[in-house]
Amino acid sequence: MAEAALRKVDRIDTAPRFSVADAHRLNNLFRGTDTREMLQTVLGERMLGEVAVVSSFGTESAVLLHLIASIDPATPILFLDTGKHFPETLAYRDALVERLGLTSLRILTPDAETLATRDESGLRWSYDPDGCCEIRKVVPLETALAGFDASITGRKAFQAGTRTTLPRFELDGDRLKVNPLIGWSKADIDAYFDAHDLPRHPLETEGYLSIGCAPCTSKVAPGEDPRSGRWRGWDKTECGIHAPVADGDPEQPSF
Repeated sequence: MAEAALRKVDRIDTAPRFSVADAHRLNNLFRGTDTREMLQTVLGERMLGEVAVVSSFGTESAVLLHLIASIDPATPILFLDTGKHFPETLAYRDALVERLGLTSLRILTPDAETLATRDESGLRWSYDPDGCCEIRKVVPLETALAGFDASITGRKAFQAGTRTTLPRFELDGDRLKVNPLIGWSKADIDAYFDAHDLPRHPLETEGYLSIGCAPCTSKVAPGEDPRSGRWRGWDKTECGIHAPVADGDPEQPSF
């Protein structure tokens, strides 16, 4: 029923897979729908075709991953191993995958030749963080997503001012991007951790509230946005894997 509401295009067609109209239609279709019910319908009915979850295995990642595991643990989980992560993040990733029974973790790495020519010293992050993110995150993810019709992210509106008007469904090139937790509050996240006894990222208690690559992540002071510790001192708030919404639909779903 819901699937029939979407105009789906075969991947060998030259036309786009999805359009802005599809994103609007999905936002209207699932307006007011519980997050788990929405994910169950989208994944269970394969409404969006081939779907992958993009996860940083950061401080709040366990919530989305637990929801996905409870619906379809074989859903591909894409992790960008930039070569700059905290060791604690890599250990947390492996522990969560085992704990939740996720069976399709896919570790994406930067192209070795590109690193050798554009970041031979490994210090590009210190003078060109955008270029470093492009090499180590943006390009590897775009390559990996070429085989998918949609991606799922763990972005939430409360994390930063740049995310306050994000919709549940948005257009990402000719793919759809799904933000199931965009309307969740910090209290909702904490309650879900407690209700399901989910393990916390080991660096969270040290004041790291949003965790990316080690060189570009710092502790967050009380009252700061959770993402203020990312690229501190730079005019940069996102790594580049999330482009601006093509056509905003600031619908905010409830928890």
